[in-house]
Amino acid sequence: MKLIIDEFSESTRIDSYLAEIMPDFSRSKIQTLIKSGKILVNTLQKKPSYELKAGDIITGELENDIIKIEPENIPLEIVWEDENMAVVNKPSGMLTHPTTLETSKTLVNALLYKYGENLSDINGEFRRGIVHRLDRNTSGLIMTAKNNKTHEYLAEQIKERRFSKKYIAVTKGVIEQDEFIINSPIGRNPKQPHKMEVNKDGKESITGVKVLERFKDASLVELDLITGRTHQIRVHLSSIGHPVYNDTLYGFGKMKIKTEEQVLEAYKLEFTKPFSDEVIKLEIPPDEKFEKVLRALRGE
Repeated sequence: MKLIIDEFSESTRIDSYLAEIMPDFSRSKIQTLIKSGKILVNTLQKKPSYELKAGDIITGELENDIIKIEPENIPLEIVWEDENMAVVNKPSGMLTHPTTLETSKTLVNALLYKYGENLSDINGEFRRGIVHRLDRNTSGLIMTAKNNKTHEYLAEQIKERRFSKKYIAVTKGVIEQDEFIINSPIGRNPKQPHKMEVNKDGKESITGVKVLERFKDASLVELDLITGRTHQIRVHLSSIGHPVYNDTLYGFGKMKIKTEEQVLEAYKLEFTKPFSDEVIKLEIPPDEKFEKVLRALRGE
């Protein structure tokens, strides 16, 4: 096992980080492996509470470390590409990258089949080509890098916030304000490590919210992801009492219109083309799940 930490995972405890990407290992099992020196950071033994830094390299030999990521012929919708990168419209239901529990049918498997071994490996074998992530059931635009120089170029844009990614979502309830900012720190839920929460000890997290349309008991909103924390939009909207429609992890109560999980899509992307001054602006329409909900809410 070899994992390279990017800036999105900075300040996360190593046991929490590994518990997220290795769901078939319990957190206590991971802590035991760390304490016994079977999992190292930069070749050094650390405590389970060690907070990761960008560039840290996690290595280790696990008892059932049988991860082998195979190329798979999975159709991809390429929205834009050049010789250095590709922007993919990831469908809802697809994992961005493998975990120890699921090693197939992910975006990485599909990218390996289409582009071969030339994909960036800065974030380790699990995340070949992956510059940023989308949750499994969130559809939409995601940038992928075909080489490490491009990966570094795009990651720097994201880190310096010279990159724009906007989402649309249907939320539970009518949001009264037309436009506002949610600025609430987000950290991991200590009792449920697979969940995030708003808490004072979390990382700075900022989401812009703009209401596009209101319905009887729901709202269509555009969301400007100013920072990029795990589950940020879902946590922020839930924290103000308007969770994303059909989000079973952060929502409350069943919705009338059934879909497979949250009605959320990364639909706009703006970035500078690698190694040039050209600004690329992309936008995609709502997917089938999204359209189903909108049609029902509009009474069509």
